[in-house]
Amino acid sequence: MATMHAGWYPDPWNIGPFRWWDGHAWTAHVGGVAEKKPRLPMWLSVPVVLCGLPMILISLALAYSAPAAIPLGFVPLLIVGPVLWWLDRVEPEPLSSRVHAVLWGGTVAAFLSSIVNTLVAIGSSEVIAAVVSAPLIEEATKALGIYWALRRKELDGVMDGVVYAGWTALGFAIVEDFLYFATAAEQDQLLAVFILRALLTPFAHPLFTAWTGIAIGLAVSKRKPVLPYALVGYALAVGCHAAWNGSLALSDSMGDGAIAAIAALLFVVLFLAVGIALISFRRKEQARFTEMVPFLASRYGLTPGEVQVFSAWRPMLKIRRGLPKSQRRHFDGVHAALARLALLHHNPPIDPVSEELLAAQLLEARSAPST
Repeated sequence: MATMHAGWYPDPWNIGPFRWWDGHAWTAHVGGVAEKKPRLPMWLSVPVVLCGLPMILISLALAYSAPAAIPLGFVPLLIVGPVLWWLDRVEPEPLSSRVHAVLWGGTVAAFLSSIVNTLVAIGSSEVIAAVVSAPLIEEATKALGIYWALRRKELDGVMDGVVYAGWTALGFAIVEDFLYFATAAEQDQLLAVFILRALLTPFAHPLFTAWTGIAIGLAVSKRKPVLPYALVGYALAVGCHAAWNGSLALSDSMGDGAIAAIAALLFVVLFLAVGIALISFRRKEQARFTEMVPFLASRYGLTPGEVQVFSAWRPMLKIRRGLPKSQRRHFDGVHAALARLALLHHNPPIDPVSEELLAAQLLEARSAPST
């Protein structure tokens, strides 16, 4: 094995040089097989590229016919994005992975769903497409975005499932809003549609798809087969999505705004319930991480300075905020690697290969070029 040179942490942390875990040097070779260099950057994938080309053309056409639709479509990003970022602070996911999730939702999920929904609307009716086809195909294609993160071994638990579900659904909602706002502009209803979709219900798609993410994350954390859990989560996502679309369709056909108001109220109640549950779960993960730091220190050779930094949550975030952006990325890499190891050891039995990979990630995150 090739030996790696010891690096040093940035001065603001006041942390000394690392030492090898269990006296071994780690490389990118695990089990004698070298990691293949990806053909595309991590924020891209072949499906995103293939489906992204037609979606770019469609977006350009919408921008030409209704220029306001595109900037207004990004408003939910400003509302939902900070919430997803906050949920992700316990175990920060790589920025490239989050970007890929957004792109997956806005390209693969949006493109495939638009094709299927259009065909169903032509073959039956727009109501069938909205109430039956849309929930089935949209939640399936968004679930594939979560699966892609799982395939890349980036999804380690329930909170990861929620985060990747949220970013994927947000990407889908942004592109879907382009179309809704462009259509509403042609009908002189842009303000009303914008208020409903961007301001009152920006969390709709993330909330639907969160059920699939929770289920997949739960299966991973329990080390159970993913497919049965994923199907249950998918069924819940489809049910919530169909109920929401059905209430809007019924309100529109009957001309009764009370139906939509009741549905919106129930949506808000469901959103608050899920939000409270996620906040509680996040606090438990946060406490588990800080409690595990001393154990991680003894097992992986953390320095006293690192233990001091990562064993107290609020001071850790305060230190992070005081770092330059370049050092924040370094900090987040160490934090994420430690969080994944904490989760691994919290759910025994421990897979030696997974531990080796995560320990290598920790070493790589802690290292810095020698000076």
